[in-house]
Amino acid sequence: MPVVARPGPGASPEAGLRHDGLFYSDDTSYLAGLLEFVHGGLERDEPVLVAVPGRNLELIRQGLGRDARRVRLADMAVAGRNPGRIIGTVLRAFAEEHAGHRVRIVGEPIWAGRSAEEYPACAEHEALINVALADTLVHVLCPYDTTRLAPSVLTDATRTHPDISDGSRRWTSPGYVDPVVAARSFDRPLSTPPEDADLLVLNGFTGLRAARARAHEVATAAGMDPARVADLRRIVQELAINTVVHSGCSGMLLIWLADGQVRVELQDGGRITDVLVGRRYPGPAHENHGLWLVNRLADLVRIHRHPAGTDIRVHVRI
Repeated sequence: MPVVARPGPGASPEAGLRHDGLFYSDDTSYLAGLLEFVHGGLERDEPVLVAVPGRNLELIRQGLGRDARRVRLADMAVAGRNPGRIIGTVLRAFAEEHAGHRVRIVGEPIWAGRSAEEYPACAEHEALINVALADTLVHVLCPYDTTRLAPSVLTDATRTHPDISDGSRRWTSPGYVDPVVAARSFDRPLSTPPEDADLLVLNGFTGLRAARARAHEVATAAGMDPARVADLRRIVQELAINTVVHSGCSGMLLIWLADGQVRVELQDGGRITDVLVGRRYPGPAHENHGLWLVNRLADLVRIHRHPAGTDIRVHVRI
């Protein structure tokens, strides 16, 4: 498929959502592409958010100079540690803060330090931006390091971004596919839990209290901060409610320690059909915020849908 050259990232945007991948090879090309994008927004009085991981955030801060005061800066390694919360608490939140105005967002959810466990959730997030923000006046630019990321990651970027830029030009991505189809392709089986993982059967008789208590015991014994223990208890409660109350079936809850984390996995026969589950704020009228709250509190959430039901795995750092 031929490459169709289009205006670069600083050009006047079209109406509606734009979602571009920026391929860069070094600090110079990174800054060139991002600063052009940011300055293009500032020149049009568009609110600008830059959410990139720590070191890159400092590069942008220095590159912007005095203009840094006109830009919202956020460390994606903190705000987007769990990719499942980026759409709701970073991207859409910024758009809604400036409702009725076009905004620009630099979002870098995928970087070389991401783990193999995190990557499918990151790529799924990138695909779902095209669904979750389709009705917004947002231009999102997502940087990808062509020298440090695997070729497969760059290929995936062409599948999840309608347009690609290298800083000087922008072209229609030859690999772009329907975002729901792309998101489903990153819904991959979870690794097998260890044989010594604690296992609790969840049903109407043995449910919320036992699950919270066991999570508390495991986390406390591992030395987790009390505030995070409270978060973990709430996570486990929300997962158990999803099974016992909402799915109408029994399930299994597994808890174990790995890589400085408490990991919790819920397995049940329930079906999750909403591709944006847990990524959209359900509204204050909803008493149970379920997976929205889980995403807010956890360091990583993986959801795997399969013919027998759904597996949800949550990571919480000790």
